[in-house]
Formats: sequence, structure tokens, C-alpha cells
Amino acid sequence: MSTVERVEVVLPGKVEPEGLELRYGPVPSPAGGQVVIAMEATGVSFAEQQMRRGRYYDQPPFPFVPGYDLVGTVLAVGEGVGRDLAGKRVAALTKTGGWASHVVLDAADVVAVPVGVSAAEAETAVVNGITAWQMLHRKARVRAGQTVLVHGANGGVGSILVQLARSAGARVIGTAAARHHDGLRALGVEPVDYRGGDVPARVRELAPDGVDAVFDHIGGRGITDSWHLLAPGGTLLSYGSAATRDDTGSGQWPVLKLLGRVWLWNRLPNGRRAYFFNIWAGRTLAKNRFRSRLRADLTQVFTALRNGEITAQVAAELPLTRAAEALRLAESGTVAGKVVLVP
Repeated sequence: MSTVERVEVVLPGKVEPEGLELRYGPVPSPAGGQVVIAMEATGVSFAEQQMRRGRYYDQPPFPFVPGYDLVGTVLAVGEGVGRDLAGKRVAALTKTGGWASHVVLDAADVVAVPVGVSAAEAETAVVNGITAWQMLHRKARVRAGQTVLVHGANGGVGSILVQLARSAGARVIGTAAARHHDGLRALGVEPVDYRGGDVPARVRELAPDGVDAVFDHIGGRGITDSWHLLAPGGTLLSYGSAATRDDTGSGQWPVLKLLGRVWLWNRLPNGRRAYFFNIWAGRTLAKNRFRSRLRADLTQVFTALRNGEITAQVAAELPLTRAAEALRLAESGTVAGKVVLVP
């Protein structure tokens, strides 16, 4: 292993994408209970876009290696880890550290990728797939015959959400730019152009009695519109603050405002519910429960991917050394699906 060099992308501070740095060093060795993964695919998500601005609400201090998730092959296992794991393709949710050629993780945090699913395909469905699955099935509990609204239906999470919702038998209304509407219609989604005027009024035309669930990654002032579009008994899932991406100042404030609104709404006596979804909820207090739930849900997502219930949307594949270009592309808003980094 010592003849192979490790490459990692470092975020040194609040920088433009071109300010990312490459760092080289020896491939690490696993301690007890750990594995070393040779990365095959890692992704660019909204989290990294916020982190480079210093606006992701719980990011570590600079400098650090970004990378919210990854897929790769187990290169080496530490003491106490089954030897049969070596050579297996696995996926992991990392929050940071994924933008590296070799990553050390606890063996308990990796999930097997089924045979027949490529590394890039699996990568599109790790953080995006778990987020979509848990919001849809664990929080909103969407059932056949219900109507849901997905904002950003062509995005990383949105594109998986609409497919999982359709698979569950739900009617799906999705907001997206007009150029993505044909693709959404092919998935059975009723598209609404978010640039075409009064979006809430047009959703109301399609669903006069309101919708059973809204999935909103935008936040900002529009979150109130999402709440008012709910039918009695409906559920709002807020899972981001894209509207504030280019703002300056505190990265915590948009999230705290959302949490405050959610708290107030849940005290209204109208049967509606609101959640601010955090994929990491429960990890600190109940790590084993968090891990088992994550493994179960990601396995369900990979099974859906393998069976064709959801299709992987790889917007582009770029080498790790071109992470700046990949970040620019992801931030451009011109692509559908996920921008993937490969070794």
C-alpha cells in the first residue's frame, strides 16, 4: 500500500472553487474496527456549495476535506473487522472527508453496494437517496393515492423523491425550470415552472384541496407558501435553505429561523405537521440505532436502483483533481442530477 499515494481536496477557507487545494500523502492504515476505502465515486452536493462559503450550519473549522458521501472498494480492514469485507464495494455517508482517493472509516458505517450497480450510480443515491427515502417514508409516510409537491424536482434529492413517490403510488407535482419538464413528464410528474409567475396559485389549480406533503429545499420566504399549500393532515418537509445560498453572514441563522417556524406551526390546531429534516438526527445520542436505520434505508434505496424503480442521474463525471470545475458545474444550476468525482 505504501507505493500508492493518497490525494485529497482541501477547502482552506472561504474561497471561490478555484481556491480548493490538492494535498498528497501516504495511504492511511486502518485501526481496530476500521476499514480503508479506495474511493471510486464521491459527489458534489449543496452542502459543499455552502461549506465553501462558510455557511453550512455545522461545518468543521477550516481547513478540512469536504465530501458528504462516497462509494468505493474496501482496500484493507483493521483488527476486529471480518476479512470477507476486503475487496467489497461499499458506500458511506461521511459529511466531510469524502473528496479523497483513500478514506478511513469505521466498518460499522459502511453499507454494501449490490452487484450490478456501478460506483457512479450508487453515489447519486447515497445522501440524496437516504434523504429522499427517510423524508418520504419515515416522516411524511406517503401512501398510494396521495398528492405530493416536490420543489426542485430535477435536482439531486428531488429527482429521487419524485421516482420513489411515484413508486409508492402517489400523484406528484414537481417544480423545475421549463427545460426539465419533458424529463419530468416521462417520470409521471406534473411539472410547474418555478420561474413562470405565481407558483402557489398554479399548484392550487392542480390540487384545489391542497397537497398531502410538500418537500421544500428552498427555505427563505417561500417556506410559508409551502405550509399554506398543505391539505388538512398534510406534512411539510423542509430540508435546506437554497434561497439563502448566496447570502452573507451567519450560516446558522437561516436554519434557526426555519426551526422557529416549524416549532410554531406544529403548535397550531389544524392537524398539519412540519419538520426540518436533518439526516444526522439521533447519531450522537443513539449511534447504533442511527447506523442500523441508515443501513436499512440505504439498502432499500440501492434495491430500488437495481430494480429500476429509480434511475441514477449522473450529471457529469470529473476526476478528483478537477474538483473546482465540478463545484462550478454543480453550482451553475444548468445540470440535472448529480456531479460525481472519480479518482
